[in-house]
Amino acid sequence: MNNKKIEEITIPYAKTVYGYNFIGDEILLCDDFSKVPLPSEPRRMGCTLLALCLSGKAQYTVNTKVHMVQPNDVIIITAGQVIGDYMLSPDCQGIAIMITEQSLREIMAGIKELSALFLFSRFHPVYNLQPNEVEDIKEYFSLIRRKIDEPENVFRRDIVRLLMSALIGDFCNAATREQKMNEKKKSRAEVIFADFIRLVETNFREERRVSWYSQQMNITSKYLSESVKQVSHRTPNEWIDNYVTLEMRVLLKNSNLSIKEIASKLNFPNQSFLGKYFKDHVGMSPSDYRKR
Repeated sequence: MNNKKIEEITIPYAKTVYGYNFIGDEILLCDDFSKVPLPSEPRRMGCTLLALCLSGKAQYTVNTKVHMVQPNDVIIITAGQVIGDYMLSPDCQGIAIMITEQSLREIMAGIKELSALFLFSRFHPVYNLQPNEVEDIKEYFSLIRRKIDEPENVFRRDIVRLLMSALIGDFCNAATREQKMNEKKKSRAEVIFADFIRLVETNFREERRVSWYSQQMNITSKYLSESVKQVSHRTPNEWIDNYVTLEMRVLLKNSNLSIKEIASKLNFPNQSFLGKYFKDHVGMSPSDYRKR
């Protein structure tokens, strides 16, 4: 594999290395760690990787920080992070799921405390599971793979998404437990980022102004932007847009609300403003998205 040709680690690229157990360019499962397309040279993740080491050891860097992986360790690398120096011991085995950010956020839309897993994984991209949790994840993985291999099942994609939701829920539960067990002092920027995400989750339907969030947190907009960018490598506006467009997708696909009603629900001045916002961020009109 020539890593120099890869600008981002994406599912389409992963399919050229491990060309089965996938649904379109949305989700890919890999039961062979040696074929997980992670690079030895720095490359940015274009999707999210959820993995579980079953034996042996692995090492990699995320944003230049070195991480060691041992049996029963969960690995979470989110879209946008820079990974490199990926090395495996000869006996390393594990399972992995690659999923686009859009699909992951749609799947997690109904999970309580949406930010828990992502906030934790930003600071703890590797953490250990208990033996019963490992068995549960392996069973989820096996069942998801089985359903992916049923192309004649007209509900295949929906079933896989529901199973993924359950699997991620267990990841979140383990992350919450691990966080309580290993509580440590966070930097000021980490605290600001966590508080900002919680505020966004509660208020994004009514407020999209960064200045409003900075006022609620009693800091300047510049300081908020610098802190959020430092921790997450994204701007506050990008996080707000992420939540708003996700909610739009959910409402367009899973409700009978008209586009005008969705515009009102999300505090847009009118349907035209919502249509332009959606097209700018998703690449198509709300009506085209709903038809698709």
